[in-house]
Amino acid sequence: MKIELTVDGAAVSDDVEPRMLLVQYLREKLGKTGTVIGCDTSNCGACTVHLDGTSVKSCNVLAVQAGGRTVTTIEGLADTVEGDLHPVQESFRECHGLQCGFCTPGMIMQAVDLLKENPNPSEEEVRLGMEGNLCRCTGYHNIVKSVLHAAGGGAA
Repeated sequence: MKIELTVDGAAVSDDVEPRMLLVQYLREKLGKTGTVIGCDTSNCGACTVHLDGTSVKSCNVLAVQAGGRTVTTIEGLADTVEGDLHPVQESFRECHGLQCGFCTPGMIMQAVDLLKENPNPSEEEVRLGMEGNLCRCTGYHNIVKSVLHAAGGGAA
């Protein structure tokens, strides 16, 4: 099937299999390997991207469902012109929310969406807002600290 969409600010047109998942399309066709395949069951959230500005688990979305829409991956989050990290990315770096890094792209994408909806969350609200994303290193303390730090810096 033919799809046209915008990925990280660039217009893309491609032929895809109707059953191809968005995560597969991003990684295999577009080389957006920052979007991680973690579990293939939508439990871990490592594949989280923004679809029209809202976080989704891209292993739960068919590529054809993204047709006509806008996708932002972890690679498209930073200011590539200036070379600056997105404030949430910078906060994860500063607060050691990275751990091994496997879950980090999905965590950051979820955190950006959370802060867009709630720019000044409590610790409990961060924990609830991030609950669909799993960290295998059990680094939740620093992840929550990173999101709260980003909120304090106006990262949304």
